[in-house]
Amino acid sequence: MSISIEYLGHASIRIKVGTKNIYIDPSTKETGLTKDAFGQSDLTLVTHNHADHCDPDLIKKIRKPGTPILAPESCRKALSKAGPLWPLNPGELMQMGDGVVVRAVPAYNLKRTKPSGEPFHPKGVGSGYLLTISGKRIYHAGDTELVPEMQELGDLLRGVDVALLPCDGTFTMDVEEASKAAIMLNPKVVVSVHMRSADPMAFKQKVESKSSIRVVILQKGQEHTLE
Repeated sequence: MSISIEYLGHASIRIKVGTKNIYIDPSTKETGLTKDAFGQSDLTLVTHNHADHCDPDLIKKIRKPGTPILAPESCRKALSKAGPLWPLNPGELMQMGDGVVVRAVPAYNLKRTKPSGEPFHPKGVGSGYLLTISGKRIYHAGDTELVPEMQELGDLLRGVDVALLPCDGTFTMDVEEASKAAIMLNPKVVVSVHMRSADPMAFKQKVESKSSIRVVILQKGQEHTLE
């Protein structure tokens, strides 16, 4: 079964598994896409409740009848009109009926805060996701910094087939931190997301000069097919 990852812009991803679509953080905000640009969803994952990641109107539009929406409990209110929420909080795992396994992992800020001192992404509120699909592992880190759990989870995250890491530097890791995370996790392929004004070529150079990891730069609408 073919598996490919399409970059939709910002942190929005579509994973194509045969004829099925799995979306992570589908949103019209920050991606510049209209609702009509998104196909129907067979599984939707939301990392946290910020509007550029959690777009209830879009999620409702693309959701097929019976399609699960997996998200942290903190998204329940925002997604109340999108469809039934299957809460999945950091540390929890869910096995879907089609054999896809979804594990929520911690995603949060350590040092990036609002003027009030509150983190942009407090610990325990949002998630990253590790998906296992037909033996392939895909890690979408969510909005996060280089947090201790990335190392503590050890073999669970290390050596995944594809890691999708944010590196905008304002709300998430910057390029330097994301490159350190990539080298520590040692995926077969790493893709930078949530870039804003960050330079993907700088990320590629930092990672590939210090490891054998392949860095794939995807423009909006481009795909990477897992081997």
